[in-house]
Amino acid sequence: MNALNVAEYTQTLGLQAKTASAQMARASASTKNKALKALARLLRENVAALAVDNARDLERATAAGLSAPMVDRLKLSPQVLETCAQGCEQLASMPELIGELQGLKQQPSGIRVGQMRVPIGVFGMIFESRPNVTIEAASLSIKSGNACILRGGSEAIESNKALARLVQQALLEAGLPEDAVQLVQTTDREAVGQLIAMPQYVDVIIPRGGKGLIERISREAKVPVIKHLDGNCHTYVDDPCDLDLAVRVTDNAKTQKYSPCNASESLLVARGVAAEFLPRIGAVFAAKGVEMRCDPEALQLLSPVSGAHLTAATEQDWFEEYLAPIISIKVVAGVDEAIAHINHYSSHHTEAILTRDHVHAQRFLREVDSSSVMVNTSTRFADGFEYGLGAEIGISTDKFHARGPVGLEGLTSLKWVVLGEGEVRS
Repeated sequence: MNALNVAEYTQTLGLQAKTASAQMARASASTKNKALKALARLLRENVAALAVDNARDLERATAAGLSAPMVDRLKLSPQVLETCAQGCEQLASMPELIGELQGLKQQPSGIRVGQMRVPIGVFGMIFESRPNVTIEAASLSIKSGNACILRGGSEAIESNKALARLVQQALLEAGLPEDAVQLVQTTDREAVGQLIAMPQYVDVIIPRGGKGLIERISREAKVPVIKHLDGNCHTYVDDPCDLDLAVRVTDNAKTQKYSPCNASESLLVARGVAAEFLPRIGAVFAAKGVEMRCDPEALQLLSPVSGAHLTAATEQDWFEEYLAPIISIKVVAGVDEAIAHINHYSSHHTEAILTRDHVHAQRFLREVDSSSVMVNTSTRFADGFEYGLGAEIGISTDKFHARGPVGLEGLTSLKWVVLGEGEVRS
C-alpha cells in the first residue's frame, strides 16, 4: 500500500468511525450489553482457532529475534482469553454511565443546571505487542458508546485481525454498526501518522507501548493524547513494618510478572528495618535470578546473601523501567526521603508503602505524586480489571483528562445541561 493509498484508507476508516459513533451514542444500554455478552461467548468458542492465528505471530516474532518479555506479551493463552471474556461480562454488568445526569441544581433565575455524561465520540488506539488490548479497547468502546480505530503492532497482526473479526461479529449480532470498532489492517507505519492527524474524525488518541512510540505520537499528534511514557514503579518498605508482609508483597510486586508496566522496578527500604529485611528479600530474589542494582548501603547488607547477583547502581538506575528480572535497591532514612526520591525519579505511575504506621501511610498517599498510590499491597494491582473497571484502555500518567487506569469514565466527557420552563435572562 503506497502513501496515497494509506492516506485514503485511513480517511475512510475515520469517516466510517464518525458515522458509527453517532449510532453508538444513541444505542441503548441493553443493546451494548448484548454485544459485550456475545463477544465474551465468541472468545470462549474460538480459543482453538485464535491459537492458530496467534501461533503465526509467535513464530514470526521468535524468528525475528524479539526478546523473551516481548514474545511473552504476544501470547493469547486460554487464560488471557478467559480474562478478556470476563472483562466483557464485567462491563456488561456495570451500570450505564451514558446519559447520567449529575449535580442538577436550581438557580435563582429558575433554571436548573447540571452535567450529563456523554461519549467522547471516536478514539484512536495505537498499541504494541499485547493482542488482548484489541478486546479491552473494543469492549470499553462499546460500553461507553464510542467508536474506535485500533492500530496494533505488526508483530501481532494475525492475532489482532482474528480478534477484530469476533468483535465485529458481536456488534452485528447486537444490531450495532460493525464500523464501531475498526482495526487498521495495514502494518505500514504511515497509517499511524495519518490516524493521529485527523481531528475532523478522531477526538482523542491513546498510545500504549514503548517510550519511543508514545514520544513520537505526543510530538506529532494533531488531536489530544492520553498517555504514559514509563512504568518506573516503587515499593517502599517503611519502619515500622510487618516484615513477613513486606517480603511477600515486595516479591509479588517484582516477580509475579516482569513485563507489565506496574511491576516494581525500584525498592526503597527504611534504614531502621534494612538489616533485617534486605537479606530476606535478597534471598528470594537470588533464588529467582533477579539482578539487584544497589546503593552502597544496600550492597553491603546484601553481600552475604548466597547466590545474589549484585551490582552497584548508577544514577540512571533510579530512573529505569527494566521490564526484566532486575531491580534497583536503595536504603533511605525514612518516609521523607522515600517520598522525595519517588517524586524525583518515578514516572508517576504506581507506588506502594508497606508500613504499620498510619500517619506515614496517610502522608505517602497525600504527598506521592503518582496516578496510583498504595498501602500494604502489590503495585501489580494497578490495572483496570483489578480495580473493577471491567477492563482498561491504558494507564495515564497525565493529570488531564484521565489519570491512572483509564476505564469507562475516561472514555466519556461531561456536557452542561440546562432545564427551564420559559425563563428569560433579565
